[in-house]
Amino acid sequence: MTLSLKVEPKIKGFICTTAHPLGCKASVERQIRFVQSHPSFQGPQRVLVIGASTGYGLASRIALAFGAHASTIGVSFERPASDKRTASAGWYNTVAFEKAAAQSGLKAHSINGDAFSEGIKAQTIQAIQDIMGQVDCVIYSLASPRRTDPQTGEVYQSTLKPIGEVYHSTTIDTQNGELKPVSMDPATEEDIRQTVAVMGGDDWALWIEHLMKAGVLAKGALTMAYSYIGPELTFPIYKNGTIGRAKDHLLATARKLSQTMAPLQGRALISVNKALVTQASSAIPVVPLYISMLYKIMKQKGLHEGCIEQMYRLFAQKLQHFEVDPEGRVRLDDWEMRADVQSEINQRWPTVTAENVLGLIDLVGYRTDFLNLFGFGVEGVDYTPEVQVDLEIPSIPPLVDHCE
Repeated sequence: MTLSLKVEPKIKGFICTTAHPLGCKASVERQIRFVQSHPSFQGPQRVLVIGASTGYGLASRIALAFGAHASTIGVSFERPASDKRTASAGWYNTVAFEKAAAQSGLKAHSINGDAFSEGIKAQTIQAIQDIMGQVDCVIYSLASPRRTDPQTGEVYQSTLKPIGEVYHSTTIDTQNGELKPVSMDPATEEDIRQTVAVMGGDDWALWIEHLMKAGVLAKGALTMAYSYIGPELTFPIYKNGTIGRAKDHLLATARKLSQTMAPLQGRALISVNKALVTQASSAIPVVPLYISMLYKIMKQKGLHEGCIEQMYRLFAQKLQHFEVDPEGRVRLDDWEMRADVQSEINQRWPTVTAENVLGLIDLVGYRTDFLNLFGFGVEGVDYTPEVQVDLEIPSIPPLVDHCE
């Protein structure tokens, strides 16, 4: 018996508690069409994506599968439908991806569970051995507010805080367009430690260690994690805040992993990506206002990219020649950080008021992208009828005891 509901967005703060299966499907199919409308490229053929169900992780899986014809295993922690509750957007995204991959003759297998845990690492390694033998690319794209240390059992909680002094600025309520002053107290050393433990490179390193020990990391393998730097105006809350410390740790981890993988002639890289609307970015004060302004400017200049455009450019162009900056990072934020783009930001930012803000930013674009994350507001989708919400991911048996 199937469960059908009329599904509408239920937004609480910076999250949406519902997701629309047809909207998510349409969104995934749009990303696939984008890749298929561009030239295919030489890339890894056996890919593991850790954090594969949304955002840059999902776009990486799509770009490599449909652009380089790669077989993929995706790990994510998503919620299936239950009672009168929809599944999470990432669940529906994975359903749509697997079905599209099967129609194109591509191998795709998904694992649902806590990627930080030893159990999911072991399950993933078994799947690699059974399906691919080895992987030649590992994408690490997890975004989680907490992590349980698999060795000590300690639960770490990340925080979004400045370091050193109180932070004062202006942010925007993206639901009503109102400007609001924001003040944030500085982080404690414990806040920093826990944020680094969640968002730094510790778990990435554990994954590579486990994969190498099991012999499932192929010779010449590449592993990548994603990061962000941003402009100076967001430095106090981002680059110089707790998140920035975690991203510094991620970069340091990449350098260590390159040494660890040297016997395999492998390599670890960080890709610094463009600012985009995500659940995580929506929660960071000031960032929604900055992204809304950035969208308007980059769209006017014909430079705007979403996740799939970024990931296609990463794999089809940047990594073909391993273009890196002096710190050894791939810079996919190069268009965002162009002098003319940031000059426009710096001119507009001090002039923003409650009266003129909507003329200086692309709030409609921001809201649309936010709703699209959950399968709402997607062009061509009829949201009026009831839809089946209890969809199964093809590679995950229906009788699996899914974790909520």
